[in-house]
Amino acid sequence: MDVVALLTSAGINIAICVVLLSLYSILRKQPSNVSVYFTRRLVSEPVKRNEPFCFERFVPSASWVMRAWLATDEEILAVGGVDAVVFMRIVVFSIRVFIIAAMICIFLVLPVNYYGQEEMLHKQIHAESLEVFTIGNVKEGSKWLWAHCLALYVISCSACVLLYFEYKSITKMRLAHITGSPPNPSHFTVLVRGIPWSPDHSYSDSVEKFFSTYYPASYVSHQMVYQAGTVDKLMKDAEKMYRMLKTIEPQCKMRSMPCCLCGGMTHSFKVLNNEAESVKSKTSVDGLQPTQREKECPAAFVFFRTRYAAVVAAQVLQSSNPMLWVTQLAPEPDDVYWSNLSIPYKQVWLRKLATRLGAIAFMFVFLVPVTFVQGLTQLDQLSHAFPFLKGILKQKFMNRLVTGYLPSVILILFLYTVPPTMMLFSTMEGNVSRSERKRSACIKVLYFTIWNVFFVNVLSGSVIRQLSVFSSVRDIPIQLAKAVPTQATFFTTYVLSSGWASLSCEVIQLFALLCNVFRKFILRIEDDPSNCALTFPHHTEIPRLLLFGLIGFTCSVMAPLILPFLLVYFFLAFLVYRNQILHVYVSKYESGGKFWPIVHNTTIFSLVLTQIIALGVFGIKRSPVASGFTIPLILFTLLFNEYCRQRFSPVFKRSPAQVLIEMDRQDEQWGRVDEIYNQFRSAYCQAPLFSLDLSTAGSTGHHKDKKSSQDPESLNPVGRSSHF
Repeated sequence: MDVVALLTSAGINIAICVVLLSLYSILRKQPSNVSVYFTRRLVSEPVKRNEPFCFERFVPSASWVMRAWLATDEEILAVGGVDAVVFMRIVVFSIRVFIIAAMICIFLVLPVNYYGQEEMLHKQIHAESLEVFTIGNVKEGSKWLWAHCLALYVISCSACVLLYFEYKSITKMRLAHITGSPPNPSHFTVLVRGIPWSPDHSYSDSVEKFFSTYYPASYVSHQMVYQAGTVDKLMKDAEKMYRMLKTIEPQCKMRSMPCCLCGGMTHSFKVLNNEAESVKSKTSVDGLQPTQREKECPAAFVFFRTRYAAVVAAQVLQSSNPMLWVTQLAPEPDDVYWSNLSIPYKQVWLRKLATRLGAIAFMFVFLVPVTFVQGLTQLDQLSHAFPFLKGILKQKFMNRLVTGYLPSVILILFLYTVPPTMMLFSTMEGNVSRSERKRSACIKVLYFTIWNVFFVNVLSGSVIRQLSVFSSVRDIPIQLAKAVPTQATFFTTYVLSSGWASLSCEVIQLFALLCNVFRKFILRIEDDPSNCALTFPHHTEIPRLLLFGLIGFTCSVMAPLILPFLLVYFFLAFLVYRNQILHVYVSKYESGGKFWPIVHNTTIFSLVLTQIIALGVFGIKRSPVASGFTIPLILFTLLFNEYCRQRFSPVFKRSPAQVLIEMDRQDEQWGRVDEIYNQFRSAYCQAPLFSLDLSTAGSTGHHKDKKSSQDPESLNPVGRSSHF
């Protein structure tokens, strides 16, 4: 590929970005699109519709850019929580480290690469092949390779220093989140699974007997987990149908006219609601007792008097059989994934093994489209396989389009199937919380994209060749060193198409916009839906950022021409994601920044991989000095990672006893103990049928709160499940 082909790809993506961002600035001003672009405001407060018509609403503006730029981390923390701040820290870290990389590589490494062959006659810049800007253009034994080694040291040391301060800052933020937040029922609650079956006692009786015996001073009560039967599902479906039908009620303007759907009066929906409530009120605890034992699952939420007691109970091995009485700290009430709690604990390890094997199989099946995409970048093979395309490919524009733009677009279309598939695998493996499920899907998507987008494209060719590369471990650095500089042009176009264009599609919310148009102009429903709130798609966006970080690190020294395009992506991501967090996505649960260790480990992997590739390149170029200086850098990076793992990582896995004990003492001093105990009674209610009673589930007191726990993600629009 030459410079003109790269500029063609850049021009197409710039045009797409400008059109979509301009269209977004117009669409967000229309009152009918409030449910698409201001979901957070719609959920928190009613929105007025009496905005008069004005011409300014149809003129593109950049006001949203300034609002996103001027927003502070405190505002992001207030509206999105710690996870939103952590995500933005990933973007800020990437901007900082790649600014440093761009400064040293563009002004030092790029000229060395361009003039690496002294006897080479250069063409005009626009006609130059992109390979002359890579390290492959430097002749063997060149003394100028010290510039690449120096750049590698600067980038690695800068990344480690920035990683350390980010890890330290996010650790403090996580501790502040634990200590500064109001008393959370999850801090006092332990999830118990693998409860042994007894023919003489119910699961509830077994739980009460066990914890009353071994934790008599700290045990308060417990709440059993029940299997959702057919009747429960029908009640939930009826409630959803009622909410859907109620949105059509305003369409029947006159109360005396029959309803357009059921033929009854328009207030029949209200009668149905009252009858449903009356049925719930008449449903007594005694009427449920005969069937409760049959519906009980071998899992329960156990409540303790103090946070410290809950942590101790969660971390201690409860039985000589590790598969029985398995305990862990309970997720937040809104974070619980109820359907997986009924899975027997003995099946969890088998489910995890099966889903991981399925994910690996899916990764290898994906080799087929990736190999096809790589064939488009090699015109000789493409012309040989399809002779009828020779005439078309001789045209310059079609040649540049096929080699510079089409491969990355096709790969992106195939990659859209990955997040929903990995989310399905993460659901099947038995995660008990939504944040844990999303974190598991994030890791799977990350591994998948690194393998298929980076390694498979770098080691392109037939499937047999891709697998035979790993027959000798010693040859891996050499193979990567030969392949990365030649594939730098593909990665550059991938950043343009998957990076710039995807951010434009993210901000315009195309699917939600089409659903809103269908709802407002086809179905003629004027009211905004109350169930349009989405949580932030960490499992899709974090892997994309980390993949671009990996590409940026590995190509920075080898092919520094990619860095300006990468920086544009990260700056645009900073504005787009801030805008989306402030206005679109709603935080329904909080993991407390547990995504950051994934970011840290992936960044360290990217740095070590970059150093190994550089070591192979220096060996190919016969530069023993540069190779000798690279080995200590690899050891230093690994030692730095081990220090961070020992210093910061435990805080993301366990809560410090010192902090928990101080919080328990403050609760006693301020007299909040009784208020906290009252929250237990309604926090983990699974379904309306069982929300009336906790005493029959092993509770030591009678509970008066009648709050049903509704699945926060069951109200999401169909087709947007990939965001969860």
